[in-house]
Amino acid sequence: MYKRNLVFVAACAGLAFFGVTMLALAPILEPLKKIVEGANSLPATLSTGIITGTVLFGYIVDKFGYKWLLIVGALLALAGIQGLANFKNINILHVSMFMLGLGGGILNGETNALVAEIYDDRKRGFRLSILGAFYCIGALLWTLLNYFITDYTIPLHCVSCVMILFVILFISIQFPKAKPKGSVSLSKSLGLLKYPSLILFALILFFQSGFEGITGSFTPSFLQNASHKMGEDAATLSLTWFTIGMLTGRIPLGAIMKKLKDTATLYLYLSIAVVGVACLYFASGIIVVYLSMALIGFGVGATYPVVFNYLGSAFRELSGTAFSIAIFIGLLGQFAFNKFMGILFDSGDFACFPIALAFAVIMMMIVLPVAKSKTNCKSVKVE
Repeated sequence: MYKRNLVFVAACAGLAFFGVTMLALAPILEPLKKIVEGANSLPATLSTGIITGTVLFGYIVDKFGYKWLLIVGALLALAGIQGLANFKNINILHVSMFMLGLGGGILNGETNALVAEIYDDRKRGFRLSILGAFYCIGALLWTLLNYFITDYTIPLHCVSCVMILFVILFISIQFPKAKPKGSVSLSKSLGLLKYPSLILFALILFFQSGFEGITGSFTPSFLQNASHKMGEDAATLSLTWFTIGMLTGRIPLGAIMKKLKDTATLYLYLSIAVVGVACLYFASGIIVVYLSMALIGFGVGATYPVVFNYLGSAFRELSGTAFSIAIFIGLLGQFAFNKFMGILFDSGDFACFPIALAFAVIMMMIVLPVAKSKTNCKSVKVE
């Protein structure tokens, strides 16, 4: 029998590593561009790996359980980090980024599905918001390490050492067992695609992931090359303020969700994100830039926990597969936004960055009421 608190700690550690994965390139993309040609294509490779890991995890955890795939995901991410620290050419770098993304995609989806499974409706939203805060903690520690240490290989080795310790934890504890034999099949898993609410909430994650993807990968380059003309260190530090804002938003999220309906909570947060993007567009000084990034982070911090809270309640029978489908569709947005922004930045068009951020937030606000209109508070019986 598993111990719920230990499993929750393991899930928090796994999502913290995913926070490192998502922002792995942001502080070091500019230095990499000085070493290898074609570094601007690396975010798309990372996204491809994350999408692949997301597709794989859901059916596997429903059918075989959580433990060993969690270990595999952590080891893949560890291998990618070490490849990034020791690469010799651009091809090895692409392989490393794919492995890091593959492991990160598994960790992201599995940890959220795991927490959604081990808690009931009364505690799920609160626990998912705390879990989401650990994503921010991982990302924050990563950006701070790179801000204070100029040699980016040192933070990579530090993260590797911590990951090894938590892999040992994953091996030593018990996790929830797989779904009952016979309750999981490929036809049932594919049957989830017929539920409009799942697809619509996944579309919200499409724009959320696209927003987070380009924020993490291209904000420093935007601040250095657009009208702001910030220095490399100051531009990298902006990501820290984004993560601080997201962390600040997620800490009280569980309490806010209890007082407001999920829709009202998400609209409140996304409205703050719109204000932050507008401030970033018109920012004339470094203080305003940092304040803008904090507001943006705060504003988009609620999206994943709120959507996962709904999915965990509505699709308990095949929760892993439901999360896999939703995150897969969501991360297609990360790939598309990263690819598109990489092309624009290569052509020297940096002014499009805040416009793309605003577009993503507005689309989430448009899709939300449509998705909510398709919801049913009862758990879905998948056929």
